[in-house]
Amino acid sequence: MRLKLVPSETNIKFLSMRIPALIFSSIMMIASIGLFAVNGVNKGIDFSGGMMIEARTLGPADIGNFRSILGGLGLGDVSVQTFGSDTEVLIRVEAQPADEAAGVSVAEAQQEAVRRVQEALSAGIPDLQTPFRRVEFVGPEVSGELVRDGFLAILLAVGAVLVYIWFRFEWHFGVGAIAALIHDVVLTVGFFALTRLEFNLSIIAAILTIIGYSLNDTVVVFDRVREKLRKYQKMELEELLDFSLNKTLSRTVMTSVSTLIALFSLFFLGGEVIRGFTAAMIWGVFVGTYSSIFIAAPALLYLNLRRSGFEDGGGQSAAG
Repeated sequence: MRLKLVPSETNIKFLSMRIPALIFSSIMMIASIGLFAVNGVNKGIDFSGGMMIEARTLGPADIGNFRSILGGLGLGDVSVQTFGSDTEVLIRVEAQPADEAAGVSVAEAQQEAVRRVQEALSAGIPDLQTPFRRVEFVGPEVSGELVRDGFLAILLAVGAVLVYIWFRFEWHFGVGAIAALIHDVVLTVGFFALTRLEFNLSIIAAILTIIGYSLNDTVVVFDRVREKLRKYQKMELEELLDFSLNKTLSRTVMTSVSTLIALFSLFFLGGEVIRGFTAAMIWGVFVGTYSSIFIAAPALLYLNLRRSGFEDGGGQSAAG
């Protein structure tokens, strides 16, 4: 028996909801930009600088005990997570400020923080293996370069999408796809500004993945629109767009649901290391699916997509 989440034939008037959807999206984007401007994002050590310390225990690590010990040191933002196996622990500590009055430089402040972490853990974790496996410091110069490179990667990806869509379809399709991608990226950044989840290099990777997911969904819709433009020469553009969206709806829903099942499993069972990445991906699937239907497709209507170049089909006027 085949599973059907959406009936074979649907006739939902998506384009009739374009104005409420546009208002809703505009409010969400303005709110996201406002949150980012006021609160920023909770930048991880990759972007803000800090220390990374790898430790190992003889038995399964008690992460709660690690956090309790380190939380009392007054070192600011400290994250603890297992990686590789349940005996390996990654500790991230935010960069410590210099104390000019006491003559303590930035480098000395980091060294002192590492010493305090090592002493506290050695005293509080009986099965801790010493010396620590790795201690690294990410300076502000390196973190600044990572910020620039990360956002440059996003801009290049969006630009490549525009070129690809422009050559494959018409410029109207390219503008519609870019509008959907900008919508998705802005709302994803707003999501992290609101939730205060750590924003690090893995989130940049998630945003690039969201761009690819959203683009794939949008291209499927655009392919169907182009096909129907050739086949139904007399059909009104709004009706044709609704028809195309309904024809791809089953595929869109099945893809989104199957992807979300895997992502929710990773979110709840995958551990702390990938939780931020999977949270971004879950959010991205929702906004990517939404934007393909309510941003990319209506953009073709607002841009007054013309039928030039699509006249080689028949002259039918009704769906069939």
